[in-house]
Amino acid sequence: MYSKIVNFIKDTFNETESLIPLHEPRFVGNEKQYINDCIDSTFVSSVGKYVDLFEEKIKQFTGAKYAVATANGTSALHLSLLIAGVKSGDLVITQPLTFIATCNSISYIGAQPLFVDVDKETLGLSVDKLESFFLTETYSDINGNTFYKRTNQRIAACVPMHTFGHPVKIDQIVSLCDKHKVHVIEDAAESLGSTYMDKQTGRFGKLGVYSFNGNKTITCGGGGVIITDDDNYGYLAKHLSTQAKKPHPWNFEHDYIGYNYRLPNLNAALACAQMENLSSFISNKRELSRTYKDFFSTIEIQFVDEPINSKSNYWLNAIVLKDRNERDAFLEFTNSNNVMTRPVWTLMNKLDMFKNAPCQNIDNALWLEDRLVNIPSSVRI
Repeated sequence: MYSKIVNFIKDTFNETESLIPLHEPRFVGNEKQYINDCIDSTFVSSVGKYVDLFEEKIKQFTGAKYAVATANGTSALHLSLLIAGVKSGDLVITQPLTFIATCNSISYIGAQPLFVDVDKETLGLSVDKLESFFLTETYSDINGNTFYKRTNQRIAACVPMHTFGHPVKIDQIVSLCDKHKVHVIEDAAESLGSTYMDKQTGRFGKLGVYSFNGNKTITCGGGGVIITDDDNYGYLAKHLSTQAKKPHPWNFEHDYIGYNYRLPNLNAALACAQMENLSSFISNKRELSRTYKDFFSTIEIQFVDEPINSKSNYWLNAIVLKDRNERDAFLEFTNSNNVMTRPVWTLMNKLDMFKNAPCQNIDNALWLEDRLVNIPSSVRI
């Protein structure tokens, strides 16, 4: 059966000899033209027309009031947590099945992740598990702030991730968190172009974060973006990302501890060209997902489909195998035959840095860790 899968993937990507990567970038538009124009302008750092244009394109695409371009998605998430008021010693709810940048960003502040389980359907934070956690494991003070019963730490924020581009039930998560005065920051790093209830992911929480790393649906080499509809958050995101320098023709005066997180114009030039092809890339990737879904249904392997009420960008396609032994055998066979496949990330609570972080029952995440495998998902050209 593994041979049949490998041959199908090779036929699908029209590649029989070379390695088929998991997800590689596509540069099919104005990338070189815009980069050359940026170089000719000499504005290659954090000031230039392409940074502004990129932010405008993100606002137009998502419908957000503000978009602030940052050096990468991790810095965007770190800054968003700071802006939302997360402090050292606080707890931040997130999922154990996530990329490490989510938890690293929480740790930069001196806060600590608190792990709540995921749903098998969405691969993201479980609404039912979150509701149960709030009911049984927390209490509120007279101001309505929420605290964790076991340690008396404040729960300052919640960071659900739209895993592999598949939207979580984000409206219900936001509703629950609002009741407990917990800010929601959407880790939409993988889900640019995905929608839930016909609304772009990243638009539901107080702040949303995208990534433009080299392996994302579109890329600018690195890059991230913070989006928000809040005037104060929008101002702070841009101000803090540019070293918190107060505007002045020549004086260097700063009014906060700032960060050198602004996206360089050179990267933004690449991003602007990529944005011009985002919709066609997503259409291409959704067509690939349908091809995979049809194929895997014939050999009775579960393909991870988009959740209900969602339209996924299918950043990474995934299948669910029988158990860890079958997963490992599949990984060994495919990678030995020039088809790159990868398991889902090691659960965050198993890593040394986070093994002492508060963790609820995570049976679904453990089940998925043993079975989930990503398969080649690049835009086909």
